[in-house]
Amino acid sequence: MKETRYFYVPDAAHVNELPADEASHAVRVLRLMAGDEMMLMDGQGTFYRAAVTMASNHHCMYEIQESLPQPRPWEGHIHLAIAPTKLMDRMEWMVEKAVEIGVDEISFLDCKFSERDVVKTARLDKIVVSAMKQSRKAWKTELHDMVSFKDFIVANREGVRYIAHCYEEVERTSLFEELKKRSAGDAVTVMIGPEGDFSIDEVQMAVKAGFCPVHLGSSRLRTETAGLSAIMMAQLSK
Repeated sequence: MKETRYFYVPDAAHVNELPADEASHAVRVLRLMAGDEMMLMDGQGTFYRAAVTMASNHHCMYEIQESLPQPRPWEGHIHLAIAPTKLMDRMEWMVEKAVEIGVDEISFLDCKFSERDVVKTARLDKIVVSAMKQSRKAWKTELHDMVSFKDFIVANREGVRYIAHCYEEVERTSLFEELKKRSAGDAVTVMIGPEGDFSIDEVQMAVKAGFCPVHLGSSRLRTETAGLSAIMMAQLSK
């Protein structure tokens, strides 16, 4: 019995052909033929059971047999805002694992001590799609282009918001303990700084804007590890 394969097809219910890259994988790599079953994911919360109707070198047509709306796997909305590392492969790894764990949005911050001021979200989006298919996530994680720290603070005023930092002179509480206090369904935003941390001016700016200053425990974590830890805490706190 063949394993059922998953394909990402935005607006799957209103088209009848796999996107070019998915079609190439389905036909040339997996050797799917007319009559074979596959699962489609629209990235908006629905899976579709479908059957291949035509397969050629460059095209793969399908017919939907069943629509399967999926329940939300976690409560609320999780948004990770993080300063990317100098080595992009570390961010790529983090994005992949964050999607597998479960996160709604990822934003990239340009901070005072940032080691990188450009992020190619097109490449990261392909990693998101691959991880989404691998982990069977019905909702596609939204990626945002890099934005300045100040602009992010100004634009994000909804839900419960946290900034993780390491400054002893700015009082902090445990992120996990704070997350446990939130109401079910609350939108959560967690900011994670670069390897050199946010500047103390940035921390104070965020606190003044309503962000709660927090820590992630007693260990000093790398940026990508801190990002994953924050997502996991948000998942486990409710």
